[in-house]
Amino acid sequence: MLLDRRRALLLVVDVQRKLAPAIAGGEAAIARTRLLLEGARRLEVPVLATEQYPRGLGATVEELLPWPEDTAVFEKIGFSAMRDAAFADHLAARGREQIVICGMESHVCVLQTALDLLARGHAVFVAADACGSRHPRSHELALARLRQEGARVVDSEMVLFEWLEEAGTDSFRAISRLIK
Repeated sequence: MLLDRRRALLLVVDVQRKLAPAIAGGEAAIARTRLLLEGARRLEVPVLATEQYPRGLGATVEELLPWPEDTAVFEKIGFSAMRDAAFADHLAARGREQIVICGMESHVCVLQTALDLLARGHAVFVAADACGSRHPRSHELALARLRQEGARVVDSEMVLFEWLEEAGTDSFRAISRLIK
């Protein structure tokens, strides 16, 4: 199944100031998340974001701000965003069945959110290069489990080029410049 920007939504999970420095490859994951955000902004793909207990872990890292217009950001304490009724209701109201998910930590909040999304019938695409955990092995295990459970493990460029669909457009040129 190819991603379709008219059916997709980008979900950024818990890329927060106090957590990000502890993530193996965290700077690279943040850069790839920024790329996905720019693509979503350019291609009018809706964005949702979460922050896990921001009083303790801080707000979202500055590198991802400002959010694209109309981004809703949800504070949560549960590991899965889908266990927060306000988040789940907001997502349902968006009417998007393809969810591209990225964030931190792969083996905790990203994993649990993705599994709950799958259980509710969403097509889940995990942007592996825009995710991370404190320990690389935890990240690898999370990706293996997500595959096993039916999520599609992709990278940020797969997402962007599938959303673009074709070359030769202004959007293609703009996003191509961001990738280089």
